[in-house]
Amino acid sequence: MSKNISKQANSISRRNFVTTTGTLAAGIMLSNPASGLFASNAVKNPKKKVALVGTGIRGIKTWGKFLTENYSDVVEYVGLCDINPGRVEYAKNFLGLDCKTFTSFDDMISSANIDLLIVTTVDATHDEFIIKGLNKGINVVTEKPMTTDEKKCQAIIEADKNSSAKLIMGFNYRYGHLFTKLKELLLEDHIGKLTSVDFNWYLNTYHGASYFRRWHGERDKSGTLLLHKSSHHFDLLNWWIGSDPVEVHAFGGLEKYGKNNAFRGKRCMTCDHQDSCQFFWDMREDKNLMKLYYENEKYDNYIRDNCLWRNEIDIFDKMAVQIKYANNVQVSYSLSAYSPYEGFRIAFNGLNGRLETWEGIPSMESIQEDQAQLHEKEMSQNSHTMAGLKFHEIIMQKNFEDYKRIEFPYIRSGHWGGDKLMFDAIYRNQVIDPNLHHAANVRDGSMAVLIGIAARKSIDEGRAIKIADLTSLVPRQNKWI
Repeated sequence: MSKNISKQANSISRRNFVTTTGTLAAGIMLSNPASGLFASNAVKNPKKKVALVGTGIRGIKTWGKFLTENYSDVVEYVGLCDINPGRVEYAKNFLGLDCKTFTSFDDMISSANIDLLIVTTVDATHDEFIIKGLNKGINVVTEKPMTTDEKKCQAIIEADKNSSAKLIMGFNYRYGHLFTKLKELLLEDHIGKLTSVDFNWYLNTYHGASYFRRWHGERDKSGTLLLHKSSHHFDLLNWWIGSDPVEVHAFGGLEKYGKNNAFRGKRCMTCDHQDSCQFFWDMREDKNLMKLYYENEKYDNYIRDNCLWRNEIDIFDKMAVQIKYANNVQVSYSLSAYSPYEGFRIAFNGLNGRLETWEGIPSMESIQEDQAQLHEKEMSQNSHTMAGLKFHEIIMQKNFEDYKRIEFPYIRSGHWGGDKLMFDAIYRNQVIDPNLHHAANVRDGSMAVLIGIAARKSIDEGRAIKIADLTSLVPRQNKWI
């Protein structure tokens, strides 16, 4: 028999927010790499000078529009940069800015007075802009993944170490309300010493397929989804577990997309197989994408609605990863890129019990969502709830006891509500309980990508990979010591 112990268990409003003003407490400074970044010239200029490199859709929406619409009292854009002159001009108009635009990153950082550089370029190029920014003494915040191979990772580690500035990882999933609730429950020690974690993530045939249309489908640009997508999940695992990974063994393959189809075309918009292809996607229905990408193809030949079946695709569409941690926790993780539904299952096994939750599993939820719209709702900042869904279910069961159901308020959009909390920490120095360690630095970014890099190497080479063999970082049993 279940026991419903909380209809609004530990509701979001119960959290005590710590607003840093003047001199920051040492604990908060340690827990938030962003704290105090802009304090030195706050009196002279309350607005912090920000520049963005990479004006694709992620850059202009999550890091552009959301920032200009909600933080214009504390942030001022002084530069936008992209190798595509058409895209960067569209970004300027889309964001309603009057700052300078650049097609040369070197020109931007040498001529603009920048407090914070935001990096949202193709994954494999993150290292170039991160390092140049740090070398110039500019604080940098980067989209995940931090980078795509161990050599670039080591170079970023060294640049951060030798710079007066710091790198901040844009790990907004950590800040998500549901994921924070799981962290709190783990810290409260309901299930005893954590021993293992089962984590399965499902990308549906809309969202999952979208990666294979774009540059993400080529590993020299994305490092595979083990970097581009899974670094979010690996960071969550590292954060929840509170330890560093030490060894990774993985399996994977490409069995759905790419060459695994009888026909292929140049692009969806002009394809002869539109009527017969279940994955046909009409970009013409999105005016912003047409203006941002299609109208600017003439500058760099980047096709946004590329064919899912093109032979150049060389990433995995199914992945299974085993991870061993320094504190002896073991993880079983999987990612599928062609599931009929979008969601996840997560379970924490302890010596004294089990904690688990899920999202998007149709057979386990009373409300059925439109699969074609799910990712758009996650990215949207307009609403923090979904119609019809009132709560996430978290099941907690101690050994020899009945299970207890925690009904936690449902939030999905804005990355489970995490975007606003992360932006508040970066731009307003507002920090949730520092004991939760939400803010992520270069070491966090490194450990997340090193799991993905190790998994990719393990699949390619058919062997287990030691994390310590990849960079100079030595895995810690407790990641906050």
